[in-house]
Amino acid sequence: MKQFSDLDPLLHSQLRLAVMSLLISVQEANFVYIKEKTGATAGNLSVQIDKLSAAEYIDVKKHFEGKKPVTTCKITPRGIDAFESYVQNLQQYLNPK
Repeated sequence: MKQFSDLDPLLHSQLRLAVMSLLISVQEANFVYIKEKTGATAGNLSVQIDKLSAAEYIDVKKHFEGKKPVTTCKITPRGIDAFESYVQNLQQYLNPK
């Protein structure tokens, strides 16, 4: 019987997976865009972004535009690898042979 690969627990969260899915397609996005696309609360999104950043799956940059703070998230090469592995491993569950 085929052994199933482990799914990355960091990406096996709906919101973190949504953030990574967005970033894999656009490479870089600001916090407001991610919040709008995911429907997450600012507080929850902030916590999940911190977890992805701590794992070095994304880079987070903060700067000001005028007096307004802007947070930009960008997927890292490590994040791309983790996402691609997650998708590949998930395929095993969807198409067991």
